[in-house]
Amino acid sequence: MRIVESEVLVLGTPWRNLTFLKLTSDDGLVGLGEARLTNRTEALLAYLDAVRDRYVLGIDPFDTEKLVRTMVHGDQGRAGEIVATAIALVEMACWDLKGKALGQPVYRLLGGAVRDAIPAYANGWYRVERTPDAFAEAALRVVSKGYRALKFDPFGTLHGPPTRSELTEVVRLCEAVRAAVGPEVEIFLDMHSRFGVADAIRVVRALERVDLGWVEEPVDPLDAEGHRRVSSAVGVPVATGERLYHRSEFLPFLERRACAILQPDLTHCCGIGEARAIAGMSEAFGLLVAPHNVAGPVAMAANLHLAATLPNLRIMETFNDFEADAPLPSGRAGNPVLGAASGCPGVVDGAFPLPQGPGWGVTLDEEVIRSFPFRPGHFDIFAPHWHRRRALGPVGS
Repeated sequence: MRIVESEVLVLGTPWRNLTFLKLTSDDGLVGLGEARLTNRTEALLAYLDAVRDRYVLGIDPFDTEKLVRTMVHGDQGRAGEIVATAIALVEMACWDLKGKALGQPVYRLLGGAVRDAIPAYANGWYRVERTPDAFAEAALRVVSKGYRALKFDPFGTLHGPPTRSELTEVVRLCEAVRAAVGPEVEIFLDMHSRFGVADAIRVVRALERVDLGWVEEPVDPLDAEGHRRVSSAVGVPVATGERLYHRSEFLPFLERRACAILQPDLTHCCGIGEARAIAGMSEAFGLLVAPHNVAGPVAMAANLHLAATLPNLRIMETFNDFEADAPLPSGRAGNPVLGAASGCPGVVDGAFPLPQGPGWGVTLDEEVIRSFPFRPGHFDIFAPHWHRRRALGPVGS
């Protein structure tokens, strides 16, 4: 079995471009990978084109370990975000091909499921006016979709030490969400590395009464000692890891017991194999994993196959139910991200059911993808427009 064709497709949305990789084997099977690379999609496309003949065409998709090692070490330079994402796309597509060739869902090839369902939390639902009432109303719509956990960033344009009034506003937003969803719904906060250690501690302490499941990336993503200091000073678990790309980068966080939850992103850390290695290391140190996932239906399915096999899984992230509707090729309005592929399960009573194979169990709708081409632009988490939908349509669409 050899790969004879490689094709890249991009679906553009108002705030993210989703890159899909199709690898076709000599017996006609198609394997799929997918990733969202913030503000660097053009660079990713250029690199995928450069390695197509060098590394991808002609390989046996069952040789994923050899493939990843070759792509990591073959070009001498360190494999950073762009290269690690490209490797992940190829590796994911190879796993899909292996599952299809063997007629099995990928999670069975990884050792089998250790759970019947994967608990889920919603993200991307809160692009509304930054008022307590608007946040509360949006959170209620999340719960109405069947979610029992949600995450948000209440900090707006803050990037650095907050004033007393700014911190009071953040607390009011969080308390409004807690009051709206009640005590049974989990709430996680993403701090997006906005603060230094002292300010992060101050902010988290002010929010402890909201009863948070975790606070995420309170300080610089590479600062293991800073994370440890925050973790030691607050009464809320700390999560981090979405911007780490190799197991060696996670090791200082484990050795220092710098956090409670690690969040590898399989679409950025070279794929399923590396993500499983990171999860195994985390288990040995007594840490949970909550994979970071901000991509579309193919990456969602791949994450579910991974999550099904992890004994130390905390919960799984998804954004996809909260994309704005747009005109689809059928002529009706619909969610283009969910419409880009079929087969990925949705959330039912707070959890994803196990995905069905073979492979990821997902089929692309290329007509939908080609209807929403790459969208140039700059995504800035600290800019006011990210926190209001405006042209993006109503929350919950």
